[in-house]
Amino acid sequence: MPRFYLSQPLNAGGLIALPENVVRHLNVLRLRAGEEIVLFNGNGKAYPARLQILEKRRAEAEILREEAADSESPLNITLIQAVSSGERMDFTLQKSVELGVNEIRPVISERCVVRLSGERADKRVERWQEIVIAACGQSGRNVVPKVLPLVSFQTALTQMPSEKTKLLMSLNRAQKLNRITPSSDGLIFMVGPEGGWTAAEEQQAFDAGFQAVTLGKRVLRTETASLAAIVAMQTLWGDFV
Repeated sequence: MPRFYLSQPLNAGGLIALPENVVRHLNVLRLRAGEEIVLFNGNGKAYPARLQILEKRRAEAEILREEAADSESPLNITLIQAVSSGERMDFTLQKSVELGVNEIRPVISERCVVRLSGERADKRVERWQEIVIAACGQSGRNVVPKVLPLVSFQTALTQMPSEKTKLLMSLNRAQKLNRITPSSDGLIFMVGPEGGWTAAEEQQAFDAGFQAVTLGKRVLRTETASLAAIVAMQTLWGDFV
């Protein structure tokens, strides 16, 4: 059943006018009045609804009920991802959300090819949040991970909660992932850009309480490293069984 995100309160029994972007999507899907869809707003619940009106530029739906559909992993993961170029970053965010990441912190590190600041950075973060929302719609998640504001690598290190397990993808002083016991509060996982971390950045991360982990002897591209590690974490400690 098609799922759509709305940034407003949803209540069973209510009749709601659907926003323009949803109306366009409904028409692309060639749905008709009387058919059912699912709405969600990030509060962790799903709202099956029936289309009452569907025109070219207008649609209304009756919310049939509220469902407490829990599709979240018991493992809380914050992904700190150094910004990568082209579609790699979009792909990483989309797939990490499908795999269960709870929060995303994009950072600019020394070897990042992409450099963003000011209004350009804000607009890019908005686009990343849209990608995350779309990934939630596709994957059945009713909690929307937040994409935090873009900051420097050094700034991100100062904002790390102390109670979580902190992991850094690196071959330097690394141990295998299955030797880690994550905190019950969850973990923070940090992945570098295409060129990797500098030695100074790795040392700063170690000083901030990060442990280096590796998935094996092969060097992975940045987008591969993030996703492969999340899969491994969900297999070891999450809900991939």
